Amino acid sequence: MLRFQGNAFEGGIPSTFSKLTSLTDLRISDLSNGSSSLAFLKDMTSLSILILRNNHISGTIPSNIGDYQSLSQLDLSFNNLTGPIPDSLFNSSSLVYLFLGNNKLNGTPSALKSPSLLHIDVSYNQLSAPLPSWANNSVMATGFDCIPENLPCLGDIPSSPKYSDFAINCGGPEITSASQIVYERDNETLGPATYYETSTKRWAVSNVGRFNEMNNPQYTSVSSSQFNTLDSELLQTARISPGSLRYFGLGLKNGNYNVTLKFAETAFLNPPTWKSLERHVFDIYIQGNLVRKDFDIKKAAGGVSLQIQMVFPAQVSKNYLEIHLFWAGKGTCCVPTEGTYGPSISAISAVPDFIPTVGKNPTSGKKSKTGLTVGIVVPVGVVSFLSVLALYWFVLCRKGPGWEGDEELLGMDVRPYTISYAEIKAATEDFNPANKLGEGGFGPVFKGTLNDGRVIAVKQLSVASRQGKEQFVAEIATTSAVQHRNLVKLYGCCIEGNKRLIVYEYLENKSLDQALFGKTSLFLNWPIRFDICLGVARGLAYLHVESRLRIVHRDVKASNILLDSNLNPKVSDFGLAKLFDDKKTHISTRVAGTFGYLAPEYAMLGQLTEKADVFGFGVVALEIVSGRPNTDSSLEEEKIYLLKWAWHVHENNREVELVDTRLLEFDEEEVKRVIRVALLCTQTSPQQRPSMPRVVAMLSGDIEVSAVTSRPGYFTDWNSNTTSFMTTDTPSAERRT
Repeated sequence: MLRFQGNAFEGGIPSTFSKLTSLTDLRISDLSNGSSSLAFLKDMTSLSILILRNNHISGTIPSNIGDYQSLSQLDLSFNNLTGPIPDSLFNSSSLVYLFLGNNKLNGTPSALKSPSLLHIDVSYNQLSAPLPSWANNSVMATGFDCIPENLPCLGDIPSSPKYSDFAINCGGPEITSASQIVYERDNETLGPATYYETSTKRWAVSNVGRFNEMNNPQYTSVSSSQFNTLDSELLQTARISPGSLRYFGLGLKNGNYNVTLKFAETAFLNPPTWKSLERHVFDIYIQGNLVRKDFDIKKAAGGVSLQIQMVFPAQVSKNYLEIHLFWAGKGTCCVPTEGTYGPSISAISAVPDFIPTVGKNPTSGKKSKTGLTVGIVVPVGVVSFLSVLALYWFVLCRKGPGWEGDEELLGMDVRPYTISYAEIKAATEDFNPANKLGEGGFGPVFKGTLNDGRVIAVKQLSVASRQGKEQFVAEIATTSAVQHRNLVKLYGCCIEGNKRLIVYEYLENKSLDQALFGKTSLFLNWPIRFDICLGVARGLAYLHVESRLRIVHRDVKASNILLDSNLNPKVSDFGLAKLFDDKKTHISTRVAGTFGYLAPEYAMLGQLTEKADVFGFGVVALEIVSGRPNTDSSLEEEKIYLLKWAWHVHENNREVELVDTRLLEFDEEEVKRVIRVALLCTQTSPQQRPSMPRVVAMLSGDIEVSAVTSRPGYFTDWNSNTTSFMTTDTPSAERRT
């Protein structure tokens, strides 16, 4: 037995494998940057299982491969194979599973088929008609429906469009979501190489792959966890596949659609066990376009909530929509059970980005995710006219007086869960002043409790705040797209009339600046401070590198770091965040943030990169060590500016003098490490500052802290009698608290 699966190998299959003539089980999947042929199989006649999936294999299938007396499973799918399918494969007395989909095979399938050959996939090839007579009785008979015109295996696509939306509860019963969308049931039994189509031909699902060595394979998964966000009932089940899972919307009117995918890692347990090592990593294609590479549900969800929702635009031009989830060899193959790798999805919905003129689901709710509420078209002209007027009135009401730019929300890649204003009003006791937590440039923040018991913090945007409106969009767009244990969690938002609210998790211990500098009974010992410093670094590293979006926070400071009940830090306040183009070294933008934490090149030149956040982190790290703000005019002159004082004690090998006097015990080596990392982070040149992943590695002790040789150039000709950019936590023109 020889397996190369769940790895990242490159190159072609070695021709010397031909010497392994006694091999009975060979599995090689997902090789990159190479090509191979099947010539090496010539003498490997002892094989019973042969899986060579997604390996850039070209050429033809050996004509004698069907003569291998023990071969029961053959998977050559997702390669570049050409030529006809040998008749001997269909006539083999031992073959049970035959997967040849997604190649360039041609010719006509054999007119005869062995009764032992039960599971066949030859879809997405260039085969020609006529169909063999046995195809109509095959388990994967619909695998041949794609033969004419190279169409996908969709069965009979209606000649005229019948639908303008669909919604599916993958792996579960019919459910009406909190947003009143009816998700049709998808709990049919799927097996290897199967295709299921609804009787209405509204949507279909196909599966290609076999859960190896499993006597009773389950192509659905049931959650062992409770989910409190998104639509929790939809997340309790998932449709899973060991290889390739496709969903199709059928008979759709051509046009632009928004496709919402809900994922939940249902296999994870609480509390976690060794089984939690399982990872589902797969690629996501919409209409044949790769929209997510190596998508990892756990990683995308930040490793905490294990649930995520994403929205993708899609164009329908041939009356069908294809969503393809493809296991490309990453993740796990054998943990906790053999074969439990592959794509997994909990729910799918697609709604039009246009006014529908064909039928919607008769049981669907009164509104869709895009906010369109027009119904079906009726033949009576007067009623149609009234419908148009109703839609116009609805749009005006949604926008409300003085509001613009809501179309930006509709274009967000990941849309948040919406919570009604009535529910938020009840949660905050009608925004009782006693529940007010504070107020900033965005507007007031209130504490509340939702019906399900979750304690929340509600940001209420002031109608008079033009700056807040822009930040509202930025904050929702950013926080919806990222999830990490060290980033504050977004529960949802409210957009009703002229009301704009953002709902976050409530963090009991408030902000870091209050814990460090405020009058509070909360005491942070050194181990807690070190963990806070490391957690903030990890959250920023996620934003800069690990997130699928490259994000610069722009306002890293102690007051934007919140502490939960266990004093775990969470970076918050993304209203000033910028999404960054990977192809650009920096962007020029108006300065926004807080003086005292601004990097020199950003404060003076408006040049923004991730290194601006690195600078802010360096200042915060020094505040964590010292327990004082970056500027304190009540201190003696040489200590007023924290960064300047830090350099002084460092250059004189007296770093411990910087430590908060309230800390009676601390790890001196850790303190010195944090200080030196902070000094690296606050260098003048952004090129001299480390990246946040490197900061994490240095703080963790995984790599040595780089040498800190000279103080930054911005200390040259320092004049303590004038105001520098290292001032107090005073807002700039565009900064909000």
